[in-house]
This record gives sequence, C-alpha cells and structure tokens, in this order.
Amino acid sequence: MSSKNFEEIYEQYKQQGTENSILENENRYQNDGKEEIIAVRKNDDGDIIAIKTKQGRELDYVTALEEAKAGKLAHVDVFHKYGRDILRSEPDGIKENNLDELPQF
Repeated sequence: MSSKNFEEIYEQYKQQGTENSILENENRYQNDGKEEIIAVRKNDDGDIIAIKTKQGRELDYVTALEEAKAGKLAHVDVFHKYGRDILRSEPDGIKENNLDELPQF
C-alpha cells in the first residue's frame, strides 16, 4: 500500500473546489440584472418568512418565491416538496451564503 496521505489529498481537493465555487459565484450574476438576497427575516420557529435584497427591497416569502420563479433573484432555486414550493439557496458548496446563514433584518 502507498504511503500517500489520503486525508491531506482529499482536503486539498475540497479546498480547490471551494475556491473554484467562490470564483464561479462571483462571475455568474455580474450583468444579468438579478437581485441578490442579503438578509432574511425568520419567525419564532426559525422559518424564513421574508427576504431583503441588495437593492433594499423587503419581500414576503410568497413574493420572493414568485420572483425566484420568474428568474429575478440570484443564487436561489425553487423546488416543490411537502406539497408546496420552497425557496432555497443554489447548492454551491459555500455554507456562508445559504439563506439560513444570512443575517436577519
């Protein structure tokens, strides 16, 4: 068996993926007119009930869903689960930009 450090090799692989993801994320939405979500409002159960965009707009959850479906919001997807549509961050490997991790307003 080889004396390679499998853990170290894998960590380097993950780090490179994170760096590539950040670069891809920075370049993806530069000039397409989509608004970026910068903050969220949560209820007492921790559910997101509203979002705030970089332009300062505050949208209730249903309106945010509609705008995401129309392609007006950056870095989010809408998927159907539990009998309803759900707004979620695009899976990009960066935990810090997940909706649940954004600051609250």
